[in-house]
Amino acid sequence: MQNVILNADSYKASHYLQYPPGTTRVSSYVESRGGRYDDLVFFGLQAFLKRYLLQPVTLADIDEAEALLTAHGLPFNRTGWARIALVHGGRLPLEISAVAEGSVVPTRNVLAQVVNTDPECFWLTSYVETALLRAIWYPTTVATLSRACRGIIERELALTADDLDSLPFKLHDFGARGASSLETAGLGGAAHLVSFQGTDTMAALLAARDYYGEPLAGFSIPAAEHSTIVCWGRDGEEAAYANMLEQFAGPGRMVSVVSDSYDLWNAVDRLWGERLRDAVAGSGGTLVVRPDSGDPETVVLRTLEVLRRRFGGFENGRGYFQLPDHVRVIQGDGVSPAAIARILEAVRNAGFSAENLAFGMGGELLQKVDRDTCRFAMKASAVEIDGVWRDVFKDPVTDPGKTSKRGRLALVRDAEGWATVRADEVPAGQDRLEPVYRNGELLRDQSFADVRARAAA
Repeated sequence: MQNVILNADSYKASHYLQYPPGTTRVSSYVESRGGRYDDLVFFGLQAFLKRYLLQPVTLADIDEAEALLTAHGLPFNRTGWARIALVHGGRLPLEISAVAEGSVVPTRNVLAQVVNTDPECFWLTSYVETALLRAIWYPTTVATLSRACRGIIERELALTADDLDSLPFKLHDFGARGASSLETAGLGGAAHLVSFQGTDTMAALLAARDYYGEPLAGFSIPAAEHSTIVCWGRDGEEAAYANMLEQFAGPGRMVSVVSDSYDLWNAVDRLWGERLRDAVAGSGGTLVVRPDSGDPETVVLRTLEVLRRRFGGFENGRGYFQLPDHVRVIQGDGVSPAAIARILEAVRNAGFSAENLAFGMGGELLQKVDRDTCRFAMKASAVEIDGVWRDVFKDPVTDPGKTSKRGRLALVRDAEGWATVRADEVPAGQDRLEPVYRNGELLRDQSFADVRARAAA
């Protein structure tokens, strides 16, 4: 899957024959045309550039692509690709500019722009659309979703907790097994870590390390799953829980235990709240009880009420009830942005602080998104023919929402916010679209810390 020539839709192979005579350059841009969110966290382009576009195209790649595409029923631009391999050393003659990763930009603004640098390779700009658009829409959408969840949780903590210190660990990534591929899990998981630091998706740690230079972007704790509990048998449930405390509890340590394998209320009330209460309280660490079934709002609230009765707690400075530091709850079933909001509202209305609760999100975080979640598109906006730039655009009468931008573009920001304007109207140094890739060379290498700081700001 390393052959960049084959990292495209099939029909792209025929496009080199479809442009007007005299075409020498094509300029295209990427934007979100709206959708679920008003603002986006731009993220993921650098990972794609490092993983795919820094590898030169070889004659072997060309031979492989020609054999496949001609058998597939399409013409093959061997002359064009051979020029890239022989004249450019296999490096793609493109310039890609983009806003800094981590930037929070309103939808309907240009996020990235690409143009060919070799007049003979005018066809290349749109050829990379499939790969480039996918490289941007998916991690940007996940980063945006995760940031939206952070906003919900942050507002509730501000209302009901003494501080926001725990915010980075209030949403944990449970999504690896629900992702469509290892690469999906890594990119989406890293996108989540732009706003949070809790994850069980190890591929996300590798993506943040390999593509953004972050030694360790996220953290986890020992946690039980149903198999490690039910293997003790129903009569051994208490022993299974006691073993979790013996193995993992201790001063400054946390352990999460799924507690609904049989009867959640018996587990929370009698086992944790009575028989193992002293062991939990005396461990010096924190037990995180995980209910894993039932209606989330009802189950979370009842769990908190039982734990309050059994473990006590105190009224914090905001006037909301807070469990002692040695016991907390994590909800990891049926979690979505809307569910987080509903659960936290119910918790607040019942007098509990959001400090008592964390969330784990799985497929809803990494997989339950698509290109239309934020209506991403990449479109040609300008073409150079016989040395003269011309605006190009689409304007479908059947869907005005798909009208595209025209001309070479720039992204600017002033006191009134972000705006997409024509590049020829912007003074030098004010365009927020910075060149990040040119002719096979990476021009900007952002750290993960920088991405996080921009998103937080």
